[in-house]
Amino acid sequence: MNIFRLSADMLHLASIIILLLKIKQTKSCAGISLKSQALYFLVFVTRYLDMLFYYVSLYNIFMKLFFIGSAGYIIYQMWYAYRPTYDASLDTFRAEFLILGAAILAIAFPDSWHVLDVLWSFSIYLEAVAILPQLFQMTRTGEAETITSHYVFTLGAYRALYVANWVYRYYTEGYVDVIAWVAGFVQTLLYVDFFYIYFTRVLKGKMFKLPV
Repeated sequence: MNIFRLSADMLHLASIIILLLKIKQTKSCAGISLKSQALYFLVFVTRYLDMLFYYVSLYNIFMKLFFIGSAGYIIYQMWYAYRPTYDASLDTFRAEFLILGAAILAIAFPDSWHVLDVLWSFSIYLEAVAILPQLFQMTRTGEAETITSHYVFTLGAYRALYVANWVYRYYTEGYVDVIAWVAGFVQTLLYVDFFYIYFTRVLKGKMFKLPV
């Protein structure tokens, strides 16, 4: 495992911990898209079913179980524990179209026709756009709490580092994975506007706010 992959995994862990802290400390899930969280849960479940059949390492199993478990726990917190603070009227992105699109791409362009590989391909395509409901909600409100901004930033930075990891592996190992590369590049592009506002406002101590 190279430094880019390890750093990306740590940022992914950090994003989830930040989100859990936000919900627990504020006792609110305001500003968080339940639809995005549900999509991530679906991503993790379909991607990590392979751990039932293949053993890679304890690190690998721990990370997979953590991502699935934490995603399920976040959904529970939003839907039950702090449901009165969730504003469904702002979380209106049609997530079902993202699921359908990912399913069509996974069937049309799978890594292979093995069931686990089709599910893996589906998870890669879906993860590329799973943040859209969250970004859409932020555009509707025009602003976000600082801690929510940190969550979205670490989530985007994790994927950007995965792109760096793929470039590094290409030059050191000859590694090629067209599906992951294209989806990861698209996913990173979705964060460009957010990154700009994050660096120009949030890191300067200002609240995340979209320009009028």
